[in-house]
Parts: sequence; structure tokens; C-alpha cells
Amino acid sequence: MSTTSATAEPEVATYPRVLLKPRKANPFYARHPWVLDSAIHRIEGDPADGAVVDLISDKGKWIARGVFNRRSRIQVRLYSWRADEALDETFFRQRLERAIRLRADLGLADPRGGARIVYSEADGLSGLIVDRYGEHLVIYVTALAIAQRVEMIAGLLDELLHPASILLRIDPTLASTEGIEVADGVLRGVAPEAPVQIDEYGVQFTVDLSAGQKTGYFLDQRENRRVAAEYLRGRRVLDMFCYTGGFGLAAAKLGGATDVLAVDSSRKAIAMAESNAVLNGLTQLRFQVGEAFTVLDELVAAGEKFSGIILDPPKFAKGRKSLEQALRAYHRLNRQALELLEPGGILVTCSCSGHVTPDDFLYMLIGVAHKSGRSLQFLERRGAAPDHPVSADCLENEYLKCVICRVS
Repeated sequence: MSTTSATAEPEVATYPRVLLKPRKANPFYARHPWVLDSAIHRIEGDPADGAVVDLISDKGKWIARGVFNRRSRIQVRLYSWRADEALDETFFRQRLERAIRLRADLGLADPRGGARIVYSEADGLSGLIVDRYGEHLVIYVTALAIAQRVEMIAGLLDELLHPASILLRIDPTLASTEGIEVADGVLRGVAPEAPVQIDEYGVQFTVDLSAGQKTGYFLDQRENRRVAAEYLRGRRVLDMFCYTGGFGLAAAKLGGATDVLAVDSSRKAIAMAESNAVLNGLTQLRFQVGEAFTVLDELVAAGEKFSGIILDPPKFAKGRKSLEQALRAYHRLNRQALELLEPGGILVTCSCSGHVTPDDFLYMLIGVAHKSGRSLQFLERRGAAPDHPVSADCLENEYLKCVICRVS
């Protein structure tokens, strides 16, 4: 009886082959899911964008199976390292079931709350993000491979989770880069006519599923909001880049902060934050529309002081080329915050820029301390909530940094 080894190519005639350049194969034997165009030697066959292909080493050895897209810098997204596994409905069902089971094990199946159900590469589904808000799901697509299969994925999610609706969100910039032609819309059920209400550790938030940023809300900061609230207990707090009020509301309701000034540049976000404060019966919050650096300068000039400051800015580094510029922006932002903090104050400072490493962010803060003449004590260095896991195969998913400091 003959046997088939893990490196055999039983289906090699079925799929076009993408051959790697010499000395480019090791990351993919280690299961990294992104094959950049610079690693590819040649393509055998004529795969259409979105077609399944096999990845082959320069020595002709089968490595993995993925989906091809010549328009993207990531020309192959790898999904399976089993030569006998097809990227069919059964494959996607098994991956979705595994992702859903993890969130249930984490205690995040409460229909009143929100959770990330699928997190792209971390769940073996590169390019697919699925967030649940109450009874509704939002699919956020970042790859052509997923966009072309989104109807099948929506059907599987409908069968596995029975949501009231499934909405699709597409980032226009990513759509252009990936060649994605589908648009935002409703895939299953009826979209909610009003923002959806969720419960986060007893704080009520409304989420606009059709028009909010990304999928409508930042679930990745869930645990950081809860933890930060304890450090901010009884303090006068400044919440910069507050969006719809996440950190500020948690500080007030969970931590008993006595006074919170929440600032964001978006009038729509501030309007929803004000609504969320009313929803929670909180009267110690004030809201201001304004550009962060300008508002901070004005507060410094006015001699304002706070005993707690939260900085949760948008992504400053959109690529490696903008890393130095981003670090300078983070330095300026945190330097301004330290001018406003009383001795013994708490600084909760964050970065969602994936190109800024945890060490980059820490050394930036050390530089801020030296330049300002203040002493920083790092109390906690945190990342994203556990429903945003990081795969050992793709550390690039570890994007969120949250550092809680005491400033003397």
C-alpha cells in the first residue's frame, strides 16, 4: 500500500503554481500567510485574481495553498498547509466554527455585548474580520480572496450564529488596493434602523453599524477601558480622541471619575458620546469638538491641570516610510499630556499603529520623560482584548499598545 507524504503534490494538476525565488521559502514553511510579490519567481498557469493556487519552493517542493491576487502587494494569501485540503465551504465552516468556539470559551457569547468573532490571520482567515454587536454581525473585508467568497461566508455565519442581520463593510482604500468590487450593504436579514445598544461591563454604548469607523466601535480596547477606569478612580480626567465616549464613560461609571472632559474632532462622534452619557445617567462628563494638538495647546495655555489623561489617537503610521513622522507625533502628543498632568497623575496612552512596535512606543515615552523632566513609572503594558488574539505565525497582528503610567 502506498502512502502520500505531507510534501507530495496530489492535486498539483488542479491548481496553478506560484514558484518562489531562492531563499524565500522559510517564512512560509513557518506558516506566515502573506506571500509578497517580491518573493515570487514565476507563476505556472494563468490564475485569475481570486483563484486558488499552490505555493512551491524554488526546489519544486509543495509548501501551502492559498488565493492569488496580482493587484495586491500580498500576491498570495495562504490558508492551508495540507496538500489534501481544498479551500471550499467545508474548510471555511471549520475555521469559522473554531473561531466561534474560542469566543464562547472566553465568555464573550453574551447576546447583550459585543465581541470580535473572527480576527483575520489570527483565526486562519486572512482578510476576514467579523464583529458581533448584540444580535447583529458586521463583516469587514480586507482581501479580495474573502470578498469573492463573502456570500458563502455570510451563509455559514447565518447558519452557525443565527444573527438578526449581517452587514458588510468595505474600506475604500483597501478595496482599491485589492481590486475589491463589492460594496457596503446588507447580506442577511434586515439592518437595524437605529444604532445598536451593547453592554460592556455595565456601561451602555450605542454603535452605528452602517456609518461608524471600521465596524462601528473599537472592541479591541474593551479590557483596557475596564482596567484604566480603576486607575482613574476619583480623578479629574481628560479623554482625548474619545470617539463615542469609550474610555471616558468607563472612567466615570466604572471608576467614579469626578469630572471628565472628552474631546474628538468628529461632531458626529461627539453627538453619539453625549447620547451615551445620557443613556448611562452620567452628568460628570463634558464634551468638546476639536483637533487634538490644538486643544492640548489651549489647555496648557489656560493653565489647566488633570489627574488622569487618556490618549487613544488614530493610526499615525500608515506604512514603514511614515514611522519616524509617527513617532514624532506620538512624542509631541504625550509631551503635551505631561504638561497637563498633576504630580502623581495617571497617563493612559495608546497606539494602534502596527508599524510602531511595543519597544518603539516604550522608548518614545522614555524620551518624553527625559525631555519633560518628569518621572514615569510604567504600571501596565497592555494590548488588545483576547478576542483579538495574535497568531505566532503572523506577529504583524499585534498592533495595539496601551501603556498605563504614573507621572511624578
